Amino acid sequence: DIQWLRDNLPLDEPMLRMIVDHLPDPVSASKYRIPHIWGGDLNSELGQSLIKSDPNGKLYGMITKIFLDPKRNYQATLIGRVFSGTFDQTDSIYLLNSDSSNRVKRLGVMEITDLLDIPRIPAGNLFALFGFVCPAGETFMLTNDVPKDREERKKLHPFEKIEYACEAVYSRSIKPKDPHEIDKLDEIVGKWLKANPEAEYRRDKESGEFILSGIDPLQIEILTKRINNQVPIIIGEPVIIYREKITKKSKEFHTKSANTHNRMVLYIEPLDEITEKLIETGKINDLQNQKDRAQVLRDDAGWDAKEARRIVDVYQGSLLVNGTSGLQRFDRVKSYLSAAFRDWLGNCIIAKEPAAGIKAVFLDMVIHEDPRHTQYGQIAGMFFSALSLAMLEADPHLFEPIQKIDIKTPQGTEGAVTAIISKRRGRITNVNPEGEYVRITGQIPAIETLDIVDDIRGSTQGRAFFGYEFKGFEKVPASQEEDLIIEIRKRKGMPLEMPNSKSWDRFIYKRT
Repeated sequence: DIQWLRDNLPLDEPMLRMIVDHLPDPVSASKYRIPHIWGGDLNSELGQSLIKSDPNGKLYGMITKIFLDPKRNYQATLIGRVFSGTFDQTDSIYLLNSDSSNRVKRLGVMEITDLLDIPRIPAGNLFALFGFVCPAGETFMLTNDVPKDREERKKLHPFEKIEYACEAVYSRSIKPKDPHEIDKLDEIVGKWLKANPEAEYRRDKESGEFILSGIDPLQIEILTKRINNQVPIIIGEPVIIYREKITKKSKEFHTKSANTHNRMVLYIEPLDEITEKLIETGKINDLQNQKDRAQVLRDDAGWDAKEARRIVDVYQGSLLVNGTSGLQRFDRVKSYLSAAFRDWLGNCIIAKEPAAGIKAVFLDMVIHEDPRHTQYGQIAGMFFSALSLAMLEADPHLFEPIQKIDIKTPQGTEGAVTAIISKRRGRITNVNPEGEYVRITGQIPAIETLDIVDDIRGSTQGRAFFGYEFKGFEKVPASQEEDLIIEIRKRKGMPLEMPNSKSWDRFIYKRT
């Protein structure tokens, strides 16, 4: 009885009391918060304004959430906080990460699902606005304060990237029931992903399906229901996303383009754990100023100063490094290399699963002087073959996502619960009594959690509470790896035989 609960167990008063008594006010919090979330000069005029949460300073804020209201045809409302200055409803704001300016149509604060119009929002306050859509985590400032010089704009410091303690490891394919609505589906999925940045999606060019990935089956279920409300879709069976990783350094491979006018020398090696963690936490990213990125790599990961300045691209826990010296016409093909690198990482060679933890270094490259001979197709083919040959040489393996599991179950049922986890290749790390309940913690492969809910509920009469937290990726057991790879390749319509160098032999440049 909802009304009885409202009358006898009202939550609004105790929650408001907790907020007032235990959360610091914005002015006090800014003193210790800003040094951790903003990497600019704290002694500058803007830095001091941010620390003091000064309403008279330059406007600087952050979009932290997107709310899509089903009552208003899923209209996007952006929610965030002003850290410096005063946000006026007439302002045009500049988004640092997307490098674009946008006009605000409505400004105010949220009251449950309604936007209450307020003309001015001073520093320290939350706000809600309507007028455009951008990803959560976007930093903004007043358009009139943006430097006109492009290089100066690159020196602007956004707030730290919002970190999520999870990984998108559960997937389902979706496609519109009406093939003519594929573009509409693309738009709708994109909007929902901006509101759920921890989720991911990609479009399979061969099948025309969207592969929607999330942190757990529940998130995928919620997202597909919301998408289906706007465009009818066909939903595929749930699958787990693995990672293809290497375990040793490859030898150098010499490859050529199909027209033989371009050549390159490349090797790959596993990325060290510290650098991989820096990428995962956003301290190293592709949008970063080259000098700032090099300093982080030197200070935190012990990179050589020269090599740290030669990063070409950062993507999916991997790095592309320019190891050449005095390379001519590189600017002409740099964007092609980055695009090809990302395509290759997204669908790698073992089972077209994403690759991660790879450091690819090209040591030499010959680029033809005629632009007609250096188009994307020529450069990508040469680069793909070098990466693939090096991957085969570097002892590649399939890695599976592992979830931490935390279960609170009534005393007397803990034996059945631990047996379920152990049967599914899980490991128990702790069993602690807590009053009438027992708390069980451990870890379990994500593939084993797809239908574990019914088993746990059945063994505890539905009285257990449990949740997951992403732990990381671990190598698939050797006894299961080959069968799993064949199963994935079969599901994706790939040849069942394992890849070998014959597929790329024609691109090998034979030196004389």
